[in-house]
Amino acid sequence: MVTPELARSLTEISVEIQRQVGVLIDRRGHVARVVVGDARSVFLPDLTAYRRGRDRLCGLRWVHTHLNGEPLSDDDLTDLALLRFDLVAAVEAQPDGLPGQVFQAHLLPRNPDDRPWELLPPVSVHRLGDDFPQLISALEDEFQRTRREGREGGGGGDRAILVHVSSDARAVAEAGVAELRELARSAGLSVVDVVIQRRDLHPKYVMGRGRLQETVIKAMQLGAELLIFDLNLTPSQVNALATYTDLKVLDRTQVILDIFAQHAETREGRIQVELAQLRYLLPRLGAKQTASALSRLTGGIGGRGPGETKLEIDRRRAQDRIAQLEREVKKLGERRRLRRARRTRNALPVISIVGYTNAGKSTLLNQLTRSEVTAENALFATLNPVSRRLRFPREREVIVTDTVGFIRKLPEELMAAFRTTLEELDEADLLLHVVDASSPEVEQHIDTVRSVLKELHVSDKPTIMVLNKVDQCDGDTVAALGARYQATPVCALQLDTLPPLLARIEAVLWPAQSDAAAQAIARNEADHVSPSEDAPA
Repeated sequence: MVTPELARSLTEISVEIQRQVGVLIDRRGHVARVVVGDARSVFLPDLTAYRRGRDRLCGLRWVHTHLNGEPLSDDDLTDLALLRFDLVAAVEAQPDGLPGQVFQAHLLPRNPDDRPWELLPPVSVHRLGDDFPQLISALEDEFQRTRREGREGGGGGDRAILVHVSSDARAVAEAGVAELRELARSAGLSVVDVVIQRRDLHPKYVMGRGRLQETVIKAMQLGAELLIFDLNLTPSQVNALATYTDLKVLDRTQVILDIFAQHAETREGRIQVELAQLRYLLPRLGAKQTASALSRLTGGIGGRGPGETKLEIDRRRAQDRIAQLEREVKKLGERRRLRRARRTRNALPVISIVGYTNAGKSTLLNQLTRSEVTAENALFATLNPVSRRLRFPREREVIVTDTVGFIRKLPEELMAAFRTTLEELDEADLLLHVVDASSPEVEQHIDTVRSVLKELHVSDKPTIMVLNKVDQCDGDTVAALGARYQATPVCALQLDTLPPLLARIEAVLWPAQSDAAAQAIARNEADHVSPSEDAPA
């Protein structure tokens, strides 16, 4: 641990120069760094090179002097937590230069009292034990066991802590966290803890520094690798958080982009996702660049003289790639417009299914058209429009198109990248606004979808609201929502609930019939509704 000889050398020097003096000692007992501070504190050097696995301590003990006999300070404990020291010790420097009591602390694995660290009783430097290696080995074994148990019980995905910081009401905060949890699940992450702090956003660290410290310690105790914030972080906030902790920091947009990347199966989808990712990352390219990285210059022809920094090269390459992807998206948009024009010449009405993500849009399309479009209980399972034909009685056909789901605070990068996809709504003769009636946030979801439709300038199109998942709701709730929004209740998994919806569609698309006649036809001939060949996508 700390030998009496080392302690005395530190205290003698500290008293002589009236400054705090400290040493960083590795596990072999060698002094790695000597640090001199002022009378009240010591500023530690950059220790990034000593950071180890997230379930391991950094392998250094931080031993320093205190001139006034005070115990470990808040700064000492903060350094212990953020730098994951094996141990922090403060040696009392007495006026005669001799060492007095030694104050010590070490981190704790997960425990019933949620204590982040153990403050050891102060002892004389001559009574320090020699069981330090065994203590550190036991602590790291416990940290590793916690992570291993979490992976075995959490499905193997990366472990994340969700963070919500706002001055909103508690109910609003909990609703935001619930949606962020669903986003994390759809991205394949395992949520191990949730942190909600009601306060104005800290301009640098988003949350209060003390709460951030607690969260970082909790992440180590629970074996978490990610901090996910329920907002969009600025580049400066990302940089500050990356400096503060070596945990991977994500925001809401990054999680959504990751889900889109996982679900992008077509070439068009992959292009649009890559475009959205590059637009998001471009202003953040320099967030984690170190001084050495920025000083590197290119060599060779075209790179002599002042040259370009690595950051400038990365930005130029990203801008070139964005320009190329935008040209490809424009071509894809032109092809899509040609297919829409072909459908228009065939005089086929177009129905577009819109709604909040995971409301059951793809499932409804499958039931209406007897298709097998991918439908999962996950957010953003559908990225590209899927069109199918639906035949009504009297040899009438329509095109039914499924679209990407909406979500609150939809990232601008995604809106821009998927603009050509959402242009499908411009040609729609009727919108089916599918709502998850079982969601506790049903009204907020309806408002979000209406807001996006208004932004896309299609909110004035004829719209039928469809209350889906009514099998998971009580009758009073369904009746109240149906009356308030003039909505049609269905269960997309049950075919016998769809005739009233089909009748409403007929009444809107072919208004020459009375509503009563349309409903009668739907009831009598619903069994004849069948799909035909797929329409052009």
